[in-house]
Amino acid sequence: MTGPGAVVRRSEIVTTVVVVVLAAVAVFALWPRDDPAPGPPPVATGEPAPVPDAELAAARAAAGSVACPAPTGAAPAGPLAGITVPCLGVPGPVDVGAALAGGPALLNVWASWCGPCREELPALAEYAARPGAVPVLGIDVRDDPRAALRLLTELGVALPSVTDPDGALRAALDVPPALPASYVVRADGTAVRVDPPTPFVTADEVAAAVERLS
Repeated sequence: MTGPGAVVRRSEIVTTVVVVVLAAVAVFALWPRDDPAPGPPPVATGEPAPVPDAELAAARAAAGSVACPAPTGAAPAGPLAGITVPCLGVPGPVDVGAALAGGPALLNVWASWCGPCREELPALAEYAARPGAVPVLGIDVRDDPRAALRLLTELGVALPSVTDPDGALRAALDVPPALPASYVVRADGTAVRVDPPTPFVTADEVAAAVERLS
């Protein structure tokens, strides 16, 4: 059938189809996607699965099996008192409060997946090797200990470090999500965060922070 009525109906049909298509496009555009939005890479938040003893022993041997500090003999105090965690470089637990009691000391929170930590660790090691330097203890967090030991081997860094599998040290120090973070532990056991949290580039910068906050 032809005529004005047919033309009007065809126009109405075309208009309806266009509206339906546009509505479908709008729904598709607004529908939630499973793909993550663009942005910075995610930060590791959980602890890795346990590592077989043989693999961890091999990684420790390659890194030089750096021992952790023993108790100083002074009475532990402050937020670190009573916290015991595994040593990274050798088997066995470390009573962190007892190992740092009497201070001052420097704590550095790091991880193998942290780019700025990679740049900072050599400066910390250089400072720790200086005569008169305070003890430096690393805290490897949210990390695979094999990866952490491989990084130390790659960098030629022999700093004693502990791991924090239950997050006890992170909670006690109120460690921020972004790493690295450093703390000066004073003689009374209090721990003061180095602020601003700019990664150390030189051993002189480490020494200045320790002197300022001790």
